Amino acid sequence: MLFSKAFILGIGLIGSSLARNLKEKQLVKTLVVYDKNKENLEKAKSLNLADVYTTSIEEGAKDADLIILATPVCSFGELAKEIAKYIKKGAIVSDVGSVKQYSLQEIEKYLNKATGTIVVGGHPVAGTEKSGPENGFTSLFKGRWCILTPDENSTPEAIEKLTKMWESCDMKVDTMAPAHHDKVMAAVSHLPQLIAYSIVGTVADLEGYEHKEIIKYSAGGFRDFTRIAGSDPTMWRDIFLTNKQTVLELIQRFIEDLVALERNIRWDEGDKMFELFKRTQKIRKDVIEAKQDQPEHEKRILEELRRKQA
Repeated sequence: MLFSKAFILGIGLIGSSLARNLKEKQLVKTLVVYDKNKENLEKAKSLNLADVYTTSIEEGAKDADLIILATPVCSFGELAKEIAKYIKKGAIVSDVGSVKQYSLQEIEKYLNKATGTIVVGGHPVAGTEKSGPENGFTSLFKGRWCILTPDENSTPEAIEKLTKMWESCDMKVDTMAPAHHDKVMAAVSHLPQLIAYSIVGTVADLEGYEHKEIIKYSAGGFRDFTRIAGSDPTMWRDIFLTNKQTVLELIQRFIEDLVALERNIRWDEGDKMFELFKRTQKIRKDVIEAKQDQPEHEKRILEELRRKQA
């Protein structure tokens, strides 16, 4: 048991999956979950995800050893301000946000070493396009990476505890500076997500194409883009707004590369296209060898969801 009392704010996909792990693996004595959406709380209660279900931050934060923010990142500042009224000294505060510089800036306005609080940024790099407590499951994190982003408000002891917690969820744990984390995630997560939203929107607006045909024949690449574009719009809106500068830089780079590819096609520069496609094929092989594309993981997700729906 790592914590006497843990408090998770936000009981969506990530928050509910973490709650399942904390309970099932007995990592915490008392688990409290908060959500301003009462329907989500009722769903969480029906799934027996915690010991206490509340819409009161005071009830959850008081005497908690660990507080995890698992809401959209734009809400972190207001939540931290409220938590600061009730948190005990020495408590560990972390989050699961995909943007770390903004997250820590907002949290540490109110919670920091000066106020007796230990803050360690966190990002479990896992998820599906589904949201809500009913779509979480224990093995969501299995074999995935969790990135911790400690700063001057962190301590070695808190980092060690959070490392043990995420490893107990079957994750691999790494550490990064917050700024470096945001650059890496902008490249491997945020830009691909933005492109998926853009492509699905472009195809949906094409003139001369029947909507039913786009759906009917979407077993190709378009299908994969729709899966990504089916993700939580609130979460992704917040990510793009809070990692704005890095994402804008990558968008510009992508536009330049897209224009170069357009030129290759226009002027029949097959050799240049072939070289690009060979390089990208090698990246795909590297991803598979690094075990970051795991069909068995996706299969496990589907099996768990089917069991819940049965």
